[in-house]
Amino acid sequence: MIHKTALIDPSAQIDPSVEIGPYVVIEGAAEVGPGCKIEAHAQLVGHVVVGEGTRIGRGAVIGGEPQDLGFDPATQSSVILGKKNVIREHVTIHRGSKPGSATRIGDSNFLMVGSHLAHDVVMGDRNILANGVLLAGHIHVGNNTFMGGGAVFHQFLRIGDYCVVQGNGSFSKDIPHYCAAQRVNRITGLNVIGLRRQGFTSEERGAIKELFRLLFCGGMNLGQALESAAAREWPEKAARLLQFVQAPSKKGVCPVRLGRGDD
Repeated sequence: MIHKTALIDPSAQIDPSVEIGPYVVIEGAAEVGPGCKIEAHAQLVGHVVVGEGTRIGRGAVIGGEPQDLGFDPATQSSVILGKKNVIREHVTIHRGSKPGSATRIGDSNFLMVGSHLAHDVVMGDRNILANGVLLAGHIHVGNNTFMGGGAVFHQFLRIGDYCVVQGNGSFSKDIPHYCAAQRVNRITGLNVIGLRRQGFTSEERGAIKELFRLLFCGGMNLGQALESAAAREWPEKAARLLQFVQAPSKKGVCPVRLGRGDD
């Protein structure tokens, strides 16, 4: 199951069921779990943990040094991938930037061709990144979110659960749970179709819509809207949206601009 041209460090721990293609390079103390497939010319650099059933595509580089001018190459850090991820061709995932830190990805994510996760990114489960999506350092991504091709994200921001992001968008502020985002730092509404497909009940969707209108469309500034929303009881899934907006990153939350027309 290991091609004769592959170069594998003796310290690597490779499950016997792993399939390794031509010219793969595993450099360092990697750990590759059962049922994984590493395709031709892919590279695992340093301490990379690959969970069961993960596929790493041709030419992908996992565990490279952070693109940080202050980074010391002697720093011991890692990349940790969960189970059943699909990492397609030429994806790059850089390791953590501080001693003992890690770039972490959960389970069942699909990273399409040429997407990039910078150092210290933390991603949940079942996310889809289309071709050329670029995540800068220290970004946190939730679960079940779709990012369109060519979308780019500035460092240190947060992207919530069940979001949908338009391709070629550019973002330097947080995107809360359940939201649809496009262009430059613009929320255009809720990912209503996605919530329905993911099994949210009509009551849950209704409560989320009501809270969204109160927070972003009620004519108050965000501080006033949060105070008004916090005075009410919300169902669990709607309350998660309120909690996200109450605790933004230093970047703040994207503003809402409803509609699809030009500015």
